[in-house]
Amino acid sequence: MLLISPTRLLVRQNDLSGANAEFQKALELDPQLPAGLFHLGVLQFEQKQFQPAEKYLARAVELDPQNYLAQNFLGRSLRESGKLPDAISAFQASLKLQPAQPAIFNLLGLSLQRVGNPADAAAAFRESLRTQPQNAETQNNLGLALLQSGDGDGAIAAFRAALQMHPGDPGYQGNLGAAYLQKADYAAATAVFRDALATAPNSQLLHYNLGLALKLQDKLPEAVAELRAAEAIDPSQPDSPYTLGVTLWQMGDADGAIEELTKATRVKPDYAEAFYTLGTVLKQQSKFQESAAALREAIRLQPDFAGAHTTLASVLRQLGDATGAASESRAGAELAKQTTNLQAALFATNSGRRLRNAGDLTGAISQFRAALQSVADYAPAHFELAIALRQAGKKEEAATEFQKATALDPKLVAPAQ
Repeated sequence: MLLISPTRLLVRQNDLSGANAEFQKALELDPQLPAGLFHLGVLQFEQKQFQPAEKYLARAVELDPQNYLAQNFLGRSLRESGKLPDAISAFQASLKLQPAQPAIFNLLGLSLQRVGNPADAAAAFRESLRTQPQNAETQNNLGLALLQSGDGDGAIAAFRAALQMHPGDPGYQGNLGAAYLQKADYAAATAVFRDALATAPNSQLLHYNLGLALKLQDKLPEAVAELRAAEAIDPSQPDSPYTLGVTLWQMGDADGAIEELTKATRVKPDYAEAFYTLGTVLKQQSKFQESAAALREAIRLQPDFAGAHTTLASVLRQLGDATGAASESRAGAELAKQTTNLQAALFATNSGRRLRNAGDLTGAISQFRAALQSVADYAPAHFELAIALRQAGKKEEAATEFQKATALDPKLVAPAQ
């Protein structure tokens, strides 16, 4: 134990190599020394050696499971290594031992967001804000999680709170504009994006989003100008030429649309939607061979693209290929049926979430089961059903549903109780 205190001094003096050597000596004397493993793990983390850090910190947690800081840094190391489900578990364990860690609640929220669980991410950000209400970045993170969850009003309130702390921040303004877009308040979105561009005139994203807001208001010439500006600032972004191509097509400029859509497919060769739209424009131009080629590429990239199959069937009829047309038509019809089932599952799952949030567990469970009747392997429904069953005290059934959800989608991790 005598080696630990001097080593801390070395760390304070930024002599990391010396500190590392001293910690190693401590562990040679006692390989089961939790403090030595913990400090060596933290040192490795600070040096961005995340895999060694993970090894030492995992052992420290095993030997001293009450060390919330070891769980804290283990979660950070796992997150940096991209092991998000394990990082989430470590953060939850640390917070169970010591809830007064707003930074860890924030990291937990970011990790949950990345695995596709924005509802629990929002709850984590709110916990962080309970002790640090003036943290603008956490308010912004909360807004993004709510936006991802479809709660446009909540997102707007969070982004406004962030802007009260950091007025004129173009990033926060851009996110507020995106929330207005989700709410279909295109005029408000336009005003916010214009304000943000006054501060950040070279932002590709702000020009693009402003162009989109203008397009949705049928202000097409203005939209084209903004989309061209976005494309000029960053030609490597495929959405600018894609949306510009769609807008030009809407304005009756088929040649310009084809040029921009082709550009989008070159920037992003796996852009199935761009190939599909390109094929559709070429079809309207009676360029059937080129249209069929673009549509086949869309289907190769996304075999379940029902619209591409259906449009290709129409093109093949024009080319005299009745057999091919019939085959594509059948494929499109079958995929459309599957899409209808998936939409029903999504609707029932969203309905179940609302019922659960309102405290109606019986109704929620019924809706989640209805979703699974539409699509038996719909992972979000299994996951939401598991949460509702757990809240209803049916722990064994909940555990089974969590297992099914994780098997279908490893990003869905059972939240800590």
